[in-house]
Amino acid sequence: MGLERKGGTMGIRIIAEAGVNHNGDLGVAKKMVRAAAEAGADYVKFQTFCPEKLVSKAAQKADYQKKTTGEPGGQLEMLQKLALRQEDFLELKKECGREGIGFLSTPFDLDSVDFLDALGMDFWKLPSGEITNLPYLEKIARTGKPIVMSTGMCGMEEVEAAVDCMRAAGAGEITLLHCNTEYPTPMRDVNLKAMQALRERFGLPVGYSDHTAGIEIPIAAAALGASVLEKHFTLSRAMEGPDHAASLEPEELKAMTAAVRNVELALGDGKKQPSESERKNMAAARKSIVAKRDIARGEILDGSNLTAKRPGTGISPMKWREVIGRRAERDFAADEMISFGEPDAPR
Repeated sequence: MGLERKGGTMGIRIIAEAGVNHNGDLGVAKKMVRAAAEAGADYVKFQTFCPEKLVSKAAQKADYQKKTTGEPGGQLEMLQKLALRQEDFLELKKECGREGIGFLSTPFDLDSVDFLDALGMDFWKLPSGEITNLPYLEKIARTGKPIVMSTGMCGMEEVEAAVDCMRAAGAGEITLLHCNTEYPTPMRDVNLKAMQALRERFGLPVGYSDHTAGIEIPIAAAALGASVLEKHFTLSRAMEGPDHAASLEPEELKAMTAAVRNVELALGDGKKQPSESERKNMAAARKSIVAKRDIARGEILDGSNLTAKRPGTGISPMKWREVIGRRAERDFAADEMISFGEPDAPR
């Protein structure tokens, strides 16, 4: 199960989360589109919101936002500096089309849901903070589009309540992303096994939205069966703003994407059988039953005159008991492969 990647192929969808790392600058946002495309991501994702409809004047910054922006105060003033205009998203979608990468943006208020629904996206990407927002979840679900939802800060019961309400409202396919909403997430708090627990509990496709430093955890998530991976990136961690410090730079995003694609290939189909690449080595690596010493015709074959040595082009040592006790049909020199009947007869 799971949505198709951009271009129609199945596999792990990689979402490069630009978020608000453009600092409210359309030119920077366009550069981020190009960087995400060059890194090989399937989608680049932004955030669409009206600051006054997202937060009240009383909303204070999270601790990590105070630290990364270097100033205390409320979220409203910070978000006013980071918001893009609706017409900017029209330009960004066009830029994504030119660069061959999927466009996404997460809505953070109901009016932004309407705007993005009209703009058109392959699916919705919902943030962890909205999972307890019933009117928001129902409005998204009623569009009938597929939904990818982060589950940071949630217990299993909260996830179940959100899934139930969206299903009741007519949601399309739902994919659940395990997530930890701390920037950066300490390794001890990642708990990747929770991604598997979500799959077992709900029977839905699962993935992982990462806020750790570095690239190893998304790679591990890919190995554990994530169908979607999301990772914040920035043009430079030296830029000012709340999310840059916990984001990858373009070359790191590119390295992560390449590693995930390698893991995706390496996972294979789960069938245990020799691969085409290794078949040619079977003869060189396996063994055959050979003469341990010179053997005279008519001599009884046993452990005193037989052994197993490479190459594996003769009788397999797995037929050892079938050979023991038989008489040698001819003389054999030491190290010569044991055979019976005509030299070219099947064994």
